[in-house]
Amino acid sequence: MMVPAALLLLGALTAVLAPRLLARADWPEREPVVALWVWQCVVGSVLLCFALSMLLSAAAAWLAVRGRLFAAAPHGVVDAYALGPTGGPWAVGTALVLAGGGLWTGARLTGEVLRARARRRAQGAELLVRAPLLPGEDPAGARLVVLEGERPDAWWLPGAAPQLVVTTAALGRLKGSQLDAVLAHEQGHAQARHDWLLHCSRALAGGFPQVPVFAAFEAEMHRLVELAADDVASRRFGRLTIALALVGLNEDRGVFGPCPSPQPHVSERVRRLLSAAPRLSAGRRLRLTALATLVPAVPLVVALMPGLSALA
Repeated sequence: MMVPAALLLLGALTAVLAPRLLARADWPEREPVVALWVWQCVVGSVLLCFALSMLLSAAAAWLAVRGRLFAAAPHGVVDAYALGPTGGPWAVGTALVLAGGGLWTGARLTGEVLRARARRRAQGAELLVRAPLLPGEDPAGARLVVLEGERPDAWWLPGAAPQLVVTTAALGRLKGSQLDAVLAHEQGHAQARHDWLLHCSRALAGGFPQVPVFAAFEAEMHRLVELAADDVASRRFGRLTIALALVGLNEDRGVFGPCPSPQPHVSERVRRLLSAAPRLSAGRRLRLTALATLVPAVPLVVALMPGLSALA
């Protein structure tokens, strides 16, 4: 039972320490795509620790599970894990609690995806009422939808036929290539499938609100996906263009004033675009990406080490 306990400890330490280390780093704002990958690897490592601990705890608690898990392994490998004839109540309790957590995570993610699809269907139905298809227009083709509205706004409606929705007030505010920059920003979200990252982060944070890494994961996903999409647009149309588009869409919402705003990331995004901080070097980006990729390998090494030592 030492390996399941070690995996639990490793997962707990990663869940507590990783958000603090990433919060102190100054590079995620300069490289949001790399930061997104690092966060995914950290969260994947935590989940992998718990999943492997559940499997080994179940193998210690029930002989039937042990037989299936180690079916192709020599007897020496099974003995190296010191599972014993029966794992006792600790093994049963650990396996059941972790299995329940896995089922709860799956249920939360399923519910999040279903709610998102229901919202998209409702928004799509509302769009068809407010902006019906023109004669001969292909309903499956991507299109720009213009809605009457006094509030400047623009958003991407994902789905089988993704659409960019823009209000008439936004068209009056966005000058020159600013509308194209907004379109590129929203297309950046769609191409990178940022909606799935948001679904997963909301499901984990909602299911386990007391786990620091999941709460930080959700907060950072909302911030980093916007920074990454800003970079996509700025590479095509320039930082100033997308910054001015953000100001035009949000200046009436009080996000640039001295009072707290419900959308504090907007002013931070504009300051970031205008400051034009240099990117990290290609070598450092590669090292960070490679290091993050190795993080989920740590629980695998911990779980496989006794068996590999026995075979050696």
